[in-house]
Amino acid sequence: MPHVLIVDDEPNTRAALAEIVSAEGFTNAVAGDLREARIQIVRQSPDVVLTDLKLPDGSGMDLFKELDPSIPVEVILITGHASVESAVDALRLGAADYLIKPINMQRLKAILDRIPRAGDLKAEIGSLRGELRRFGRFGRMLGGSPAMQDLYDQIGKVAPTEATVLLIGESGTGKELAAQTLHDLSLRRKRPFLAVNCGAISPNLIESEMFGHERGSFTGAERQHKGYFERSHGGTLFLDEITEMPIELQVKLLRVLETGLFMRVGTNQETECDVRIIAATNRNPQEAVADGKLREDLYHRLNVFPIHLPPLRERAKDVELLAQSFLDMLNETHKSAKAFSPAMLADMASHAWPGNVRELKNYVHRAFIMTDGGLIDTVAAPIQLAPAGKTESEPIVTIPVGTSLAEADRRLIFATLQHCGGVKKHAAEVLGISLKTLYNRLEDYAADDAREADMQDVPVS
Repeated sequence: MPHVLIVDDEPNTRAALAEIVSAEGFTNAVAGDLREARIQIVRQSPDVVLTDLKLPDGSGMDLFKELDPSIPVEVILITGHASVESAVDALRLGAADYLIKPINMQRLKAILDRIPRAGDLKAEIGSLRGELRRFGRFGRMLGGSPAMQDLYDQIGKVAPTEATVLLIGESGTGKELAAQTLHDLSLRRKRPFLAVNCGAISPNLIESEMFGHERGSFTGAERQHKGYFERSHGGTLFLDEITEMPIELQVKLLRVLETGLFMRVGTNQETECDVRIIAATNRNPQEAVADGKLREDLYHRLNVFPIHLPPLRERAKDVELLAQSFLDMLNETHKSAKAFSPAMLADMASHAWPGNVRELKNYVHRAFIMTDGGLIDTVAAPIQLAPAGKTESEPIVTIPVGTSLAEADRRLIFATLQHCGGVKKHAAEVLGISLKTLYNRLEDYAADDAREADMQDVPVS
């Protein structure tokens, strides 16, 4: 039976917490300060520590030093001062979660319900690390390069906790797959996992999609609608392209993260939610803050545990492994037995793949379709990208010194569109922006051109 150590200087709080953890099937011990807590840790090593942040003789975070690092212990911080900064610091040190006084007992029960029994989740992650060394796989992710092994170690450490994760990486590097793996290895894995592309939802509908709406709250709202937060209750919500979320909605998102409460559109009644947030962006988040695309306070709240996903050019040894995996799936689906020629494998390994894993997957699919026989080579499906380190076939955009950033941005976008044959989706991937952002920029340019044309038509007196 798991053992819980409760550390709080208020006797009534200690008694209430002891009653709850006992009812949830845990043994428990209590302490009123750090000195008593240290004595209890020596007497019986706890599986869970519920500790107040401010204690008479120090900080509850000091208990991290007293715990054996070789034994998995879930630390849950309690604060009566709503200090989100302190809570975030605790999560970075390894705390599983935090609670704000007065303690929401339903939330506490939900946290205790996720505490693994007999270290089953830790054992599973350890097993997955062994599997990585043998087969180059980690849950749903694939790759055996050093960059990927570092990534797997980070995911393995943070997945069992409740820490908010910010995934940072270029388009096509597998951020949603990483988010799904984090969920699969978490204590929420039996609950919903929902992925939301913040850049693909109309700004007029995104609040309703996130938080839901009541019937009649706006034109067309013919019934009550549950938003992503409500539908992912108890599970994980993946917010992709977080920098594309409207600033006014970022304020409301920050409040939900801090309080666990939200309101559907069309009502003043608050609804409670227990959701772990994983956010992602293909932009530099600090630059997004400087550009006004991401609120600084929201960035710090999301950036509890940042993870950088490596681009494919930094994991060249994984290209063959990934390509073969994609080909195996196609062969299984189509009941075929096609294979790559040695020259094909060499050509794929020598390319930079600016669209990363997504681009490689699309290319393998195209090569599979174009090949009539059993051996796939570049004759049937030539790779239309310059090899890594060679740029003679790539267009060069020359921008004179003194050009405004807006004009430089415009020239680069049009040059990339031309290079991609006018295919906007591909151009957006190469530029590292969402398709919605690209459409917005093009609309702005068209409006600017129209205004300039109108000005030229105005007669000069």
